[in-house]
Amino acid sequence: MKSLQETYGPNTRCFGCGPANEKGLRIRSFAEGDEVVATWKAEPHHLAFEGVVNGGIIGALLDCHSNWTAAWFLMNKAGHAMVPSTVTAEFHVTLKRPTPIAEPIHLRARVVESTDDRAVVEATLSAGGKVTATCRGTFVSVKEGHPAYHRW
Repeated sequence: MKSLQETYGPNTRCFGCGPANEKGLRIRSFAEGDEVVATWKAEPHHLAFEGVVNGGIIGALLDCHSNWTAAWFLMNKAGHAMVPSTVTAEFHVTLKRPTPIAEPIHLRARVVESTDDRAVVEATLSAGGKVTATCRGTFVSVKEGHPAYHRW
């Protein structure tokens, strides 16, 4: 099954979610009801310290996964066949506890507010059955002239 990234942005080179970035995180997000979910496995070079995932990597995972959640939601809301080019306007990550590197990481996100060109997304990151980080962010559909316009 193809992820949102592989379906709508197969040539994207984003560090967090770009399928075409061999050195990136390459997260794969899937629509599940009104949420978007992903499972990702950290590698030793994603460490902060022994056994724990780096907070910057956690932030990148939540940012990219939330951005795709917003794009998917806005596409469906407008009835379009292609996701809009969305960018992060702001996001806030709360690191609740260390995220163990040995466990698969599960991401879950949903839109909690929206207008025609923006979506506020709330997301969780969990490992070992516990939420280890949360995120709330605003993601905006950009217009022609913006560097991210038609990046997919």
